[in-house]
Amino acid sequence: MSSEKQTKKTDGEEMNNMKVSFLSICCYRLCYVFSLLPLRVMYVMADMLYFLLYDVLRYRRKIVRSNLTISFPEKSQDEIKRIERKFYHWLSDYFFESIKLLSISKEEAQRRFTFVNPEVFSDAFDGGQNIGTILGHYCNWEWLSCTQYYMPEGSVLGLIYKPLSNDVMDYIFYKLRSHAHGVAIPKKDILRYLVKYKREGVMNLFGYIADQAPKWENIHLWIPFMGHETGVFTGAERIMRKMNDAVYYVEMGRPRRGYYTCTLRLITKEPNTLEEYEITRRFFKMLEENIRQHPEYYLWTHNRWKRTHEEFDQRFTEVNGKVIKRSET
Repeated sequence: MSSEKQTKKTDGEEMNNMKVSFLSICCYRLCYVFSLLPLRVMYVMADMLYFLLYDVLRYRRKIVRSNLTISFPEKSQDEIKRIERKFYHWLSDYFFESIKLLSISKEEAQRRFTFVNPEVFSDAFDGGQNIGTILGHYCNWEWLSCTQYYMPEGSVLGLIYKPLSNDVMDYIFYKLRSHAHGVAIPKKDILRYLVKYKREGVMNLFGYIADQAPKWENIHLWIPFMGHETGVFTGAERIMRKMNDAVYYVEMGRPRRGYYTCTLRLITKEPNTLEEYEITRRFFKMLEENIRQHPEYYLWTHNRWKRTHEEFDQRFTEVNGKVIKRSET
């Protein structure tokens, strides 16, 4: 390819990047203006969205029904349907509540999001220990960004996320997650930020969402979860052990529409004294307890159990801590 053609290609790529950036900013500003609406108005829209998702589009109804049925075999179909409807109501609320974060004031955020035990920060930070929290897709996890308002001045809330493939949505979610001045950190950059803060002496809390369905090569542990043998991530545990964090489970509650509570439940202050994977096991046990109390607040649209232990054993094996296909052994 000639240098002229290479230049044209580069210029074209830069123009495309500029267009994406401009579109992202425009969409963000539109969402910001929309977020200025009172939540009571947004909830009217959420009720309409519920009707659209549940009755018209039937968005992932089969997956939700299947997940609920096999997770609660003791419940009747009428009970399953009631949970299902409550879930779609909450899912619709989740969308509008998340958008609201783009413009919510500190005062309103603290009125609607209550951090129950902020003393955990001084307990850890005053002793020179940082905090690692582990959580699931339960209640509105986006509102956990408001935790920064309750943390000591100068400390950092690290909000770990997986960048979205859609540039516009990725930018919007980046903005709402960092609205309270927490630091939104891509998964691939976790260790770089942790080392940076340690070197600079900045006390921090990092939050790890750990209930996704991992890729085959990332499954190093199978545990019982919601009545299923479930392959799980163990990366969060490995990082918290490496950093010797005080480890807490994030327990969220929703007393009523538009209001959330957050309580940090201690798992351990000495992560390296526990057996391997014990932190992960305790996390999933605590998460399941929350889900069984109020199942409507869990993300049932996620096809969590699409990978089975039986299929894993047929196709993969673990060699020296690395998961590889059996055909490669």
